[in-house]
Amino acid sequence: MIEKVDIAVVGASSQVGETLLDVLQERKFPLGELHLLDEAGANSRMEFAGQPVRLGSIDDFDFSRVHIAFFVSSEKVAAEYVPRAAGTGCIVIDRSPAFRHYDDVPLVIPEINEDDIERFSQRNIIAMPGANAIQAAMALKPLQDSVGIRHINISTYQSVSGAGKQAAEELASQTAALLNFRDVKCRAFDKQVAFNLLPQIGELEANGYSSEELKLIAELQRLLGNTALRINATAVRVPVFIGHAASIQLELEKPLSGGQAKALWQHVPGLTLMENNNIPTPVTEAAGNDSIFIGRVREDISSENGLNLWLVTDNMRKGAATNAVQIAEILVKLYI
Repeated sequence: MIEKVDIAVVGASSQVGETLLDVLQERKFPLGELHLLDEAGANSRMEFAGQPVRLGSIDDFDFSRVHIAFFVSSEKVAAEYVPRAAGTGCIVIDRSPAFRHYDDVPLVIPEINEDDIERFSQRNIIAMPGANAIQAAMALKPLQDSVGIRHINISTYQSVSGAGKQAAEELASQTAALLNFRDVKCRAFDKQVAFNLLPQIGELEANGYSSEELKLIAELQRLLGNTALRINATAVRVPVFIGHAASIQLELEKPLSGGQAKALWQHVPGLTLMENNNIPTPVTEAAGNDSIFIGRVREDISSENGLNLWLVTDNMRKGAATNAVQIAEILVKLYI
């Protein structure tokens, strides 16, 4: 184990990038040199630990200078630069969807498949699931391991932060405009997002499902270890700044009561079970926290061996930045 770890953060000025820097400080990551990069870095500056840090361009950066490179950039940037960075010998932790479907790239949530991290050496790349797959897999893996899951029906309610800074700014500006009886302008989204619901995230495919829904299905199948698992998904953008939520209906292979499910979740680090009428919400519980909150657990009255639950998580933290730093901590402890 080395004492200090040199890192690069690609996409440092994004919301996830800024959150990642906060998490590195909070968890006292053993940081050596820090390089903040963007696709169009132009010698602007950011702040880390109270000190200014130059924001550089990814184009002229030598990744052999760092042990770990966090990519919290777009899928397009990751597809072009991640292989280049990994080829220099540094280990890449990629938040984008670009490499999630490759068998030789581990898809990692430390609480449920930490052992897969050792496979990074195949390509020097570790992929992270999307925020919705992270929260769902952490809640569902104990059930899959205990009694098996036959079918999953999941609806996600995703905050605008998942679409980037411009989307968050659009929600704020539209809200202000509407409260002042002015017309709204739509740039980040095709339709008004303030005081509205947008039941399409990503492009629609030929079968009518969106790209976001199909990615979620594929990631859950892989994380739960069953590529044939039947999953139906609906992804909805909601006028919330931070925090994703999901309503999940399960059909299990064997009977499992709500109480038995709760007992299984009690042993999973990173899960917080809320009972009775204390129902978790994205704003009140999830935002600013690393835990995944479970509530509204109930046995399904319409289905044999059915179970329903509600999840919320901070998509900027455990859904992205915190998960990435946890992976890096394990790399430092066991492999670097």
